[in-house]
Amino acid sequence: MTVPSCSPHPRATELVDEFITWRHHLHAHPETAFEERLTSTFLSEKLSSFGLDVKTGIAKTGVVATLHGKKGPGKRIGLRADMDALDVHETTNLPYASKHPGKMHACGHDGHMTMLLGAAKILAENPDFAGTVDFIFQPAEENEGGGREMVREGLFDSHPADTVYGMHNWPGHDVGTMAVKAGPMMASYDVFEIVIEGKGCHAAMPHLGHDPITAAGQVLLALQTIVARNVNPLKSAVISPTQIFGGDTWNVIPDIATIRGTVRTFDPAVQDAVESRLIETAQYTAQALGCKARVDYQRRYPATINSPAESQIALAAASKVVGTDQVDTNPEPSMASEDFAFMLNVKPGCYIWIGNGPTDGNRLLHNAAYDFNDDAIIYGVSYWIALVNEALSCA
Repeated sequence: MTVPSCSPHPRATELVDEFITWRHHLHAHPETAFEERLTSTFLSEKLSSFGLDVKTGIAKTGVVATLHGKKGPGKRIGLRADMDALDVHETTNLPYASKHPGKMHACGHDGHMTMLLGAAKILAENPDFAGTVDFIFQPAEENEGGGREMVREGLFDSHPADTVYGMHNWPGHDVGTMAVKAGPMMASYDVFEIVIEGKGCHAAMPHLGHDPITAAGQVLLALQTIVARNVNPLKSAVISPTQIFGGDTWNVIPDIATIRGTVRTFDPAVQDAVESRLIETAQYTAQALGCKARVDYQRRYPATINSPAESQIALAAASKVVGTDQVDTNPEPSMASEDFAFMLNVKPGCYIWIGNGPTDGNRLLHNAAYDFNDDAIIYGVSYWIALVNEALSCA
């Protein structure tokens, strides 16, 4: 595949070897949710060396660096990158592979940090804009809601951005391409646990008890009717049971069986309807078989929804970097989730995807063979710089 003709920032091209060195260092030292202490130190030291005002300790390990434009006051924007790794044992055998057993940057957050850090370095050299930029390095995106915690701890009180922007690499999209549109980009992320309480007995005499295993099987089947029969076919929803367990041996019907899983939606009204129907379906199905169902339903992340004006700004910036024909303006939204949504819930903004190249060799997100593509770095750095110029209306 030929890399498209595009216009990365000249300083990004000049400094790319330094950026790659940063990325490899971050990749080799992955840290999971709220434990990103070495990562936080690395970032804060670099940002301070650029002359930025740096604040650490937001949501435990988060870092925010602020740069004021030399053209005076103006709008304030936030640019966000996630910091955390995953509990994955890396199998790449790369020279810079994880030095922390069982931990890995399998989602490309090492690349995200590098691209934002590179943009901060270049912008600090010549902040030729009016206004303020906050470089937000957020911990604990994976499962633990670091974005939510930063907002709760007053991120936008101490750093009152008018708008906020995020970016994620996307395997399967060519390097040198981007994707953005207004509206939903990523789904909400809910989890559920259904505990079915029956009456245990000897497996040879099931008529003396109430079998929660059989009830769990019926609940599993019934859950799949919710999307099929209660959600508008033109809307989207996914209900995926991912765990089921109960019992300890061959000849005992247990007292309890448990089902766990996840729900994904884009539309808050669909989310409400699915939650209600899931609880009712589990309870009434279990009751019909002489059991009781207790349902714990948790809404973890809201849907990631881009606002229209900021999506146009992001599109303009992306087009200046990779060319209009290399920006997908109607990407199919992903049913995966992203806690940047918590920031978008309180500030208008936009979240884009940047191409990470082919998925050969299982280079998929959350795969033990994944690696962020260093060739994408100059495009990500250049995008952030172009976005600042576009959003803060400077040449």
